[in-house]
This record gives sequence, C-alpha cells and structure tokens, in this order.
Amino acid sequence: MFSSGASETTGAEGSGPTGASVDSVGAPPAELAEHPILDLAEFQLLEDQVDNPSIARSFAGDFAKLWGMRYEVLAAAVGRGDEAAALDAVLSLRTSSAMVGGVRLARLAAKLEGFLRTNDFLAARGLLHEVGECGRLTVGELRSSYVLRKQLADDGAPA
Repeated sequence: MFSSGASETTGAEGSGPTGASVDSVGAPPAELAEHPILDLAEFQLLEDQVDNPSIARSFAGDFAKLWGMRYEVLAAAVGRGDEAAALDAVLSLRTSSAMVGGVRLARLAAKLEGFLRTNDFLAARGLLHEVGECGRLTVGELRSSYVLRKQLADDGAPA
C-alpha cells in the first residue's frame, strides 16, 4: 500500500464487532468523523510512488468509474454470506480507497473486514449502507478535487 503512515488505514481500532455505524441524524460515529473523506496528501503519495501524476489520476478515475460495481459485488457477497468473496472485495476496496486518499472509506472497509473475519455477517450487513454512502462521497470529492477535475473536463464531462 502507498502510505507514509501519516494517515493509518489498517489499525485495529474501529474494526471490531462493536460500535454503531451511524447516529440518528446520519452522521458517522466520532471514531470515523475524525478522518476526512478525502486526504489529498495521501493521493499525492500515490503520485510520488508511481512518479507520474497521470497514472495516479487514471487510477483514481478508474476507482470512481468502478465504484458502483465494486459496491454491488461487495454487498452481494456480504448479503449471501460468502466470506471468501466478501473478504476479497473488502480488501480490494480498503487498499484502493487508501491509495486514492479515501481515508474514511478505507477505515470503514477495515471495520467491515473485522466483521467478516469474525464471521459477523449481521454486523457487516449493518455497515453496508454507511460504506455505500461514504464511497459515494469519496467519489464526489475525487471528482470535485484537482485529482479528477481536469480529467473530467478533458473527457467533455462537466467539471
């Protein structure tokens, strides 16, 4: 993973089978709210690692384009209780979201992974809505940031 350690995405805190996923007004719990949806410093680490900003932005563009399908695969695997497929999907989500700077999404994926590893599919299903919403917000912030704004403009899409 491309990380400096400045924004830890694999810690054990918040990944256990306890804790609420969303409060009554739809806000993330305090343990996640302290993490930004998008940390552009983390994305810049990816740019530095691949030594080519266009490759990093292409990766971020693919992340944004594939978000809906990625979430559907994850939700379906969790819904049917397929531990192997769900772990594969959540590990991919955790890694790729961390690489594009999606800190909060990476933390949620780590929390979901914890539920899956303890075979707590009830808790995992309960977290899916929050993962979906956070993923949508992450993609939105990627598109509105410098990361994808130029790419969208070049593709003829509204910036």
